[in-house]
Amino acid sequence: MRVFIAIWFCCFLIACETETEDKVADFPTHFESSGGTETATYLQVVDFYIRLAKEFPEINFQTIGETDSGNPLHIVTYNPEGDFNFNKIGAEKTVILINNGIHPGESDGIDATMMLYRDFATGKLDSPKNTVLVSIPIYNIGGALNRNSQTRANQNGPISYGFRGNAKNYDLNRDFIKADSKNAKSFMEIFHLVNPDIFIDNHVSNGADYQYTLTHLFTQHNKLGGALGNYLHKNLMPVLEDSLAAKNWDVTPYVNVFNQVPENGFSQFLDHPRYSTGYTTLWNTLGMMVETHMLKPYHKRVQGTYELLKQMIGIAETDGQQIKSLREAAMTRHKTWTYYPVQWAIDTTRNSILNFKGYEADTLISEVTGFPRLKYDRERPFTKPVVYQNYMKPVDSVLVPKAYIIKKGYEGIIDLMQRNKIQLEQLQKDTVLLVESYRIKNYETRTNAYEGHYPHYATTVSKHMEKVLFSEGDYFIATDQPGIRYILETLEPAAPDSFFNWNFFDPILQQKEGFSPYAFEDEAADMLAKNEDLKAEFMAKKSDDTEFASNWYAQLDWLFKRSGHYEKNHMQYPVYRVPKD
Repeated sequence: MRVFIAIWFCCFLIACETETEDKVADFPTHFESSGGTETATYLQVVDFYIRLAKEFPEINFQTIGETDSGNPLHIVTYNPEGDFNFNKIGAEKTVILINNGIHPGESDGIDATMMLYRDFATGKLDSPKNTVLVSIPIYNIGGALNRNSQTRANQNGPISYGFRGNAKNYDLNRDFIKADSKNAKSFMEIFHLVNPDIFIDNHVSNGADYQYTLTHLFTQHNKLGGALGNYLHKNLMPVLEDSLAAKNWDVTPYVNVFNQVPENGFSQFLDHPRYSTGYTTLWNTLGMMVETHMLKPYHKRVQGTYELLKQMIGIAETDGQQIKSLREAAMTRHKTWTYYPVQWAIDTTRNSILNFKGYEADTLISEVTGFPRLKYDRERPFTKPVVYQNYMKPVDSVLVPKAYIIKKGYEGIIDLMQRNKIQLEQLQKDTVLLVESYRIKNYETRTNAYEGHYPHYATTVSKHMEKVLFSEGDYFIATDQPGIRYILETLEPAAPDSFFNWNFFDPILQQKEGFSPYAFEDEAADMLAKNEDLKAEFMAKKSDDTEFASNWYAQLDWLFKRSGHYEKNHMQYPVYRVPKD
């Protein structure tokens, strides 16, 4: 009898395995059908997920938001319970949001995620019990439709792929704050609907040659800060590295060099809020980019991405409640903040040592240019200790105000605030308030176009307290809310990705009224004659500044800006800070 039961059980297992294999075979990806040489087109991806969603109730395929291409954005959700109410899901389970195809030429994640969903649904992989997966199948649809085989110089497959720029030629991984694209606005809707605990953005790149197929780019842990940043740095990252190593997938931090050898050392990439993980971190989501090495074979890159996603899901299964608790605590940590960092730099007093697996390189004379060139030799692999600078420190901070007041008329900014669930209210009547006022003191501007803008940088302000008359309808934005970091990063002019630096306020930089020199000469002379302090300051500047002393127009302009004619709006930042009591 026991022999019969054992035989029956073996037959049952074989039958189950065969049934699972049959189900998997019913849903091949284009990547698999091509023998690992091709990536799915946009229409093939959509068709694949629609077929999965029709067959498996654990999968939901949803249209959500517009893109610049005219095609809608989608999200695909996998939940074994078949519940797709995100308010309920988020309270019960850990949520992972996977973004694919932000650069469609970097298609590894597109194919890996398709296989991952299929394998969970068919039972090839054990379903996560405490984790829900949400994926944007292809974020940059316009770029995916612009398919070619040439633009990814040096990339080792797939045979054809999409283009980096979207339908309006924006790089969407620079658009998360300025949101020039419909894609970015739709991402905001998706992100705040899903409220992910973990965010993964799949990429492909290289700045050097080395042995690794996989590299990771976690959001900068000091910038994330607190217990959440500490967990990312000391728990999540090393556990992921160890779990991948156990599966024979070595991984290293993203090799942040260009045309240099990594063994000289390199630093962690600082993900400002313009980038996907910099943006998601503003709401205390644990963010990472997967950066596979474009010189490695395509099938190996997809397999590595698949394994990394699988291992990250395993970590979420184990640490999910801890992650959710840390995120919940982080949502209120701002109540103890006095200052907020707006500028970061490498902390040269601290670093980590990587046991780095690279290739020896030689400096040769180029046959093309006649200048020195770098050439790696894959026949000479090495493992060496390499200095990795992965600690950052704040170098400029601002006092956190109680609130900001934005003058009405800046509807574009208010729209982005509302899309990001920032709580704001409009003043119900004209009101005089004592506020801190900024004037733009200095700034530099890029001389080349960058993502549809000529951004500013090295911005500084002068500030003073003054009573300002605000109008009915002006916007009052309190900082005591979950989106405080988004508010500070966008409204503080010195922050790298502030709305000021992204040109949202450029009209204030242009003086609208001027003077005719021949007419203003007499008034300028009268000003100096009647104001000894002004005259002393004027003469001192002429004495100390030879360029000023030799420029008659600059001298008249200096005096004009100190006259009653000079417009107050010039260089006046139209966002005011309400100090804490």
